[in-house]
Amino acid sequence: LLIKKAKDAGLFVITATQMVESMIENPVPTRAEVSDLQNAVWDGTDAVMLSGESASGKWPCEAVMAEAAAVLEAETTKHLLIPQVYDDFVVDEANKPREMDDSKRVTKVVASLGPASWSDEMIPQMIEAGTDIFRLNCSHRRGGDFERVYPLIRQSAKELGKHVECLGDLQGPKFRVGELAGDPIPLIEGEILEFGISVDENDNIRPGRITMKSTTEQNALMKAAKVGTDLLIEDGIMKVNIVEKLSDTELKVKVIRGGKLKARKGVNVPDVEIDCAALTEKDIEDAEFLLQLDPPCEYICVSFAQKAQDLQELIDIMDRMNVPQEKR
Repeated sequence: LLIKKAKDAGLFVITATQMVESMIENPVPTRAEVSDLQNAVWDGTDAVMLSGESASGKWPCEAVMAEAAAVLEAETTKHLLIPQVYDDFVVDEANKPREMDDSKRVTKVVASLGPASWSDEMIPQMIEAGTDIFRLNCSHRRGGDFERVYPLIRQSAKELGKHVECLGDLQGPKFRVGELAGDPIPLIEGEILEFGISVDENDNIRPGRITMKSTTEQNALMKAAKVGTDLLIEDGIMKVNIVEKLSDTELKVKVIRGGKLKARKGVNVPDVEIDCAALTEKDIEDAEFLLQLDPPCEYICVSFAQKAQDLQELIDIMDRMNVPQEKR
C-alpha cells in the first residue's frame, strides 16, 4: 500500500531496512528474505537497499549479488503471477530458465557504505557485483571518509564504464531509549511499564521502567504522545502501547510485542506528528557538504519528513547555496 501510494504520487521508491539482514553473518540470504525482496518488486518498488549487510557485514559483495539476482528473477516472473490457480492449471514458473543477464535488471540495488565496503579495493568490487547507488550515511560522516570515498566512487565507475549514482542520507532527529542500569531487560507481552524521560543521569532502563534522555526532540515526542499510541522499538521488533499519560514526560505503556531491550535502541512513533525540526544542525552541515560535491550527489534523503514543510527546509538550503534547478 505504501509503495503504491508513493508510486501514484510520482515518487522514486526505495524499499529498505534489514532486507537480507542474515547476510551480515552468512554468505546467502534466507528464503524469507528473498521472498521479501521479490514481493517489493512485484509491488512496484524502484530500488532495494542494503544497510548493515554492505556497510559492516562479512559479505558485502555477496549481499549486492543476492539482491540483484532476487529482483531480476522477480522482474522476469511477474508476468506469470495470477490471482488464482485452478485445479487444471499448468504452473510454468518453475520451468522458466533463470535469467542471468543482469543488464536487463530494472530495479536498482542501493548499497550503504561503511568499513566493510568503502576501501579502495572494495568500491570497484561492489560496482562489479551490481551496485547501482551508493548510500552515504551521514550518521557516520566523520574523519574525512566521505571526502575520500566520493571521488573514488566516481573514478571507479568511470574506469569500469558503469553508471553509478550516490545518495546522501541525512541523519535527522534521533529518538532512542537510554542506557541500561544493568543487563538487557526482557519485555514480556501484557506487562505494564513506566516509560519516561530520565529525571537524572542515574535514571536508566531497568525492570519495570524504560527511559529516554532529555533532548529537544525526545521531549517533543513525549509531549505529542497520546493514549492509544504505539511506540515501536528497535525497528518495530518490540512494540508498546500507551495506556496512560501521567505528564508530558511520563507514560504508562503495555507491552504488545516483547523482546530483549538493549541500550540506545531506536524508537519510532509512526502515527504521531512530533513538533520538532526535520533537520538538525548536523543535518544542515551535512546537506551543505553534499550539495557542494562535484559532480553533484544524485539523491539527498530527509530521514524525518512528516509534512511538506520538512522538505522545504532542504529546498531552502539549496536556494541559499544557489544550487541551479537542473542539479536538484
